[in-house]
Amino acid sequence: MEAPLPSHFQPQQLHDPNLFQPPSHHHSLVSQLDLDPSDPFQFNAQFDAPNSLSHLQPRNVLDPQLQQEPRFPDIQPPVSQHARHVPSRPDAKTPTPAQGGQFGILTPQLQVPSRPQTHHESLDRLQNDFDMRPVTEAAGDSAGGHFSNLKMIPDPPNLDAWRSRLFNVDDVIELTEEEFLTYFPHVDNIYSHRSTQKYKRKPFISHYWDCRLKGRPPGTRKSDDPNKKKRKRHARERDLCDVKIKITEYFPGAREQLGSDFVGSSTNSTGSENNYFAPGQPGATMNDPGHTQQFTTVGHNANYRLDPPGSDGSRFYTIQRVNGNGANGKTDGATGAHKHSLEDSDRVKKNSIQRYFLKEEKVKKKSQKTYHKRATGSALATVKKHVKDHDLKLIGSCFCPFVQRVWISLETKNMSYQYIEVDPYKKPDWLLEINPRGLVPALRHGEWTCYESTVLMEYLEDVAEGSPLLPRDAQGRAHSRLWTDHINRQIVPAFYRYLQAQEPQKQMDGAMELKSEIAKLIAVAHSSGPFFLGPYISFVDIQLAPWVVRMRKVLKPYRGWPDPEPGSRWGSWVEAIEKDPSVKATTSTDELYMDSYERYAENRPNTSQVANAVNSGRGLP
Repeated sequence: MEAPLPSHFQPQQLHDPNLFQPPSHHHSLVSQLDLDPSDPFQFNAQFDAPNSLSHLQPRNVLDPQLQQEPRFPDIQPPVSQHARHVPSRPDAKTPTPAQGGQFGILTPQLQVPSRPQTHHESLDRLQNDFDMRPVTEAAGDSAGGHFSNLKMIPDPPNLDAWRSRLFNVDDVIELTEEEFLTYFPHVDNIYSHRSTQKYKRKPFISHYWDCRLKGRPPGTRKSDDPNKKKRKRHARERDLCDVKIKITEYFPGAREQLGSDFVGSSTNSTGSENNYFAPGQPGATMNDPGHTQQFTTVGHNANYRLDPPGSDGSRFYTIQRVNGNGANGKTDGATGAHKHSLEDSDRVKKNSIQRYFLKEEKVKKKSQKTYHKRATGSALATVKKHVKDHDLKLIGSCFCPFVQRVWISLETKNMSYQYIEVDPYKKPDWLLEINPRGLVPALRHGEWTCYESTVLMEYLEDVAEGSPLLPRDAQGRAHSRLWTDHINRQIVPAFYRYLQAQEPQKQMDGAMELKSEIAKLIAVAHSSGPFFLGPYISFVDIQLAPWVVRMRKVLKPYRGWPDPEPGSRWGSWVEAIEKDPSVKATTSTDELYMDSYERYAENRPNTSQVANAVNSGRGLP
């Protein structure tokens, strides 16, 4: 329904070509500043001046040059304080303050910086960049001391060697951003973040982590707040390990900015002194807090690299063990390595990679539609009566109509048997030994095995146990076999074509086809019935019965299949089948059939071999 126009808004105004045109002073920043696009002084000088671009480095995610193009080309976004400096001509007009427009958003504001950024301002801006970096949801971490954009790679190269190295931290380890984001999630269960230290005039941030087996005291008193989420946490024994590490995150360009003040572990240098990066930490001149400090790390020839991390101007990380050194003026426990093994840490907590994929698997299972794998209702009660080992075994699944055919035969003939239910989507190997296609029903009688529902029903007749389902005379038996073939070749495929049809016209055609094939069967059935051959259920009735049950339980709710007309021959036949004790004893609840046949009704790909055969126009398997 269209919304009514305001009373002052005339309909003919919709055809006014000038109505929705933006005002001329909104066309672009050029028009607002009275600048001539053809003037090379205005638009080329900025690229000719070598100092005009110096304040652009480093760029962050909020740089307008990296933002998405505006939706309306005539409306430009505001220029931030870090935008390109556009030198103006001596005779250029001074730009007037732009108006906010009717909604305060149509006219952009232009801010021209008066000078490039200083070195210290660039560092402050890098510190702010750290705060703005989004934390990856995959890692499940929170902002602050945890790291962002961790890569969830389950099996990167040399994983065991990297885990061992990051566990022991025998020397200062330098890592590229790619290495850190790839391998640290595999060891973050070893450590527990404690604090993060930022520096106003230094291009890095330090993160301090304790070994998780350092332990913690018992939890605080339980909160009385009913809205607070309760976590089951157990106090661990304290001081099991004293290891403390520092992870230093260097911003892009940090190695070049520090220059000769930085001596990393990747350089070909040696030494045993500690490397600490801020006044008050070990390695600084403690009695001279204002002393200008060199930024050095422990050198180690084994870590020598031709291209150290960060040498190309990218972000990089260092990791070093600092326990026992009194960082920040505090006592940090004893020196030395872990007092436990890597396996002990893995038993305490799973790392981010493991937690991520366990969560993914849980979400996947929750989002996936599950189907019944066991019979319900009356069918379940029948299964429980036939769980004892027996020489005659029927292998089936709860929703399969072909299985129900053989099952009804066994119940009608009152034969002793064992019922074995399997998941048709996870076929056991022994089923494939009986039927190479893995289809049910299958029958094992002693050492002999066979499959195909109609063949199995014929076999049960030949065993000559219980009440016969085929007439004794040859012509009567041939008559039953002929119309059994009609059910298998015409009615059953029509049932699935109707159920799997998605377009309304095809559904109508499917309903008419199914009714037509059923009408042919009714025409040759016993005139008064109620079954095919008269008052007693027989071979043909059992062949049809599972689909009669599913017409009411599946076709009616999914396709609107009508109930039989009361008093009709078809009505009396359906009623007799649904009330038969053997049919009822092998029928599950309505929920099972609705659940199991949903994928047929939606015609999902690879629903079953039957569904695939119907879609391809082939005969049923």
